Parts: sequence; C-alpha cells; structure tokens
Amino acid sequence: MHTRLARRTFLAGTALALTATTTPALAAPHRHPFGRYGSPKSRLTPTTLYVHPHGAGDHRTVQAAASAATTPGHTLVIAPGTYRETVTVPATATGTTWIGTTDYPRDTVIVYDNAAGTPKPDGSGTYGTTGSATVTLRPDGFTAHHLTFANDWLRADHPEYTGTQAVAVKVMGDRSAFFRCRFLGHQDTLYADSTALTAFARQYFRDCYVEGDVDFVFGRGTAVLERCHFRALDRTDLASSPYGFVFAPSTAGANPLGFLVTRCRIDTTAPDAYYKLARPWVPSSDTTARPALVVRESHLGHGIDAAAPYANMSDSFPWQSQRFAEYRNTGPGAGTPIPENRPQLTAKQAATHTRETYLGEWRPWA
Repeated sequence: MHTRLARRTFLAGTALALTATTTPALAAPHRHPFGRYGSPKSRLTPTTLYVHPHGAGDHRTVQAAASAATTPGHTLVIAPGTYRETVTVPATATGTTWIGTTDYPRDTVIVYDNAAGTPKPDGSGTYGTTGSATVTLRPDGFTAHHLTFANDWLRADHPEYTGTQAVAVKVMGDRSAFFRCRFLGHQDTLYADSTALTAFARQYFRDCYVEGDVDFVFGRGTAVLERCHFRALDRTDLASSPYGFVFAPSTAGANPLGFLVTRCRIDTTAPDAYYKLARPWVPSSDTTARPALVVRESHLGHGIDAAAPYANMSDSFPWQSQRFAEYRNTGPGAGTPIPENRPQLTAKQAATHTRETYLGEWRPWA
C-alpha cells in the first residue's frame, strides 16, 4: 500500500473525519457517548472528567481536560471522535488515567501533523523530534485504555523537510501503561523515553498496535511490549532496501534493561527482507548509551531481513557492541542463515529477561 494512503486510509476507516481545524469531529451520534463510565450528571468519582467534542462533557478537547487535571489521580473519559490537537500532560498529574469509551481504539483518535522540521508559528525555529509529538506524557503512573495516538504528517506533503521525524506519543514517566491502544505514524511513532538519563522509567504496552517505517519504536525507556502487533509500512519513495527499522533503543549505559518485546507479531506489506529488526541509537546527548533490546517468542514476518536483521545508525557505535538478543522467535524473518548476525539467549539467560524482571514490583497486568 502506498504510504501516503496508508495513514489516511486507516483513519478514514474509523469513520472519523480528519479536518484541518482544531475542533474535533465526532464519528456518529452516540446515545450514550460515555458508555459504562458515567457522565457529567452521573460522575463516577469527583476526579473523573468527561471529554466530548460537541459539548456533552466537561471539556471539548483533550488538552482542555488535561489542563484541568494537573493534580494527582484524575481520570479522563474520552468520547468517540477525532481530536485534532497536540496534548501535553505535566509531571504533576501523577496517577492519571485516560479511557476511550467504546473499547475500540479506532473510535477515539488523538492526532496532529507536526514533524521535526515543521517551523514553529513564532518563527523561533523548528519543532525538533520531541516537539513534534502529538501527545507528550510526563507524569508517573499514567495509564491509557482503548485510544489511538497518531501523527499523520506525510513526507510526500513536504519533500523540502529534512527533519521527517513525526512522533505520535512521547511517554516519559515511570509506571506508564497502555492497554489496547494504537500508535500510528511513519518515522519515530512511539517514543518510549524517560525524564533524565538517570531515570529508568518503566513502561508497559499490552495488546497494542504500532505502525511506522523508520525507528518507529525508540527511546531510552525500560519498556515491555507484550502481545503487540507491529506493522512496518510499505514505501514508494525508496527504490531499494532497507525501508526502515522497527526498534531503535537508546538505553542509558547504567540501565541494565532496555526494550523487551515478548509474544508479539511483526509484519509488513513491503517486499521480503526490506526491513531491519533494529538499530542502536546513541544520541549526541548521551554517547555512553548502550542500547538494549530483547525480542523473544515473537513471530517475525517475511519483511524482516533474516540474514542481517540489525544495522548501525552510526559506524562509531556498531550494533555488535550493544545489547541486542533474541530467544525462540518464529517466522520467516526469524531464520538464522548467518548465526553471528543473530545473537541468541540461552534458556538460563532468557529467564532473566521477563516482564517481572524488567518491571520489578510493579505489576500493571494484574
């Protein structure tokens, strides 16, 4: 599928109109837009706020609700609709929960279209990768259910841009969890980060869907991605492989654990072997980083280059010097025609790479 159409086709399939305004659009009339989660007239708790694009809630936009919920323990119940806006949640909003009310993440979409190279309106430069995020989440203890986070910026619309990173969500807090959420973008879709080099933020993603092309799951967070589906997009703007990279961890050298991908599925409509599984990101702000990734008991489709699944982002930091390993993966992209290109864990080593060891005392799945 043409990448230009892939993003727009998906969003159109939600029956949610993408508009150029900041006013969110509702998919269709819902007699009970908040479902079993109450309403402003029947509030579940005093700290529950309701978001509805046409005024049936406390707020019409997600940012307005987030701005009213900067203290601990709030819940945002978000009615179906496409919310075209950027949203930032401050670190003070610990223990915040966002809920999409229909249990189908495609019904409730938070989307915008800034890229790293997009000029800021005030003329002070461009947004950069971090500034491109549709949603920025700073607090500890953030939880989301049944939501879509998207960045629908397209390279084809701005061929003059060199900064093509376009983040759907940047999550920075410890104990951040996402259940049945979707993350849509192209380059740098899901930014699993932390607030500082010394902050080993733990994050958990379960039954989620993530799509993109270049480094579309990246960052220095300690992230467990369990039972997730990763879709690498086809591309028509490149004539040869690789089209991109699924993972690009930038784990701090002092952090013993980085990304754990377990019981997941990776597929694509791109040609065979046109995607790399990962490459290490050693940012200029932390040249002591030692990116860490373990992919275990997952199905890797034909699009992953089985002979050479890893690549360098910089030859100064070869992937062989980082912490990449696999364990009992299956599928055509999991073959080992060149064993030295696919470090494998032993059973004893694999026992130390579990969601329990990565997340410690925190049990978000319980």
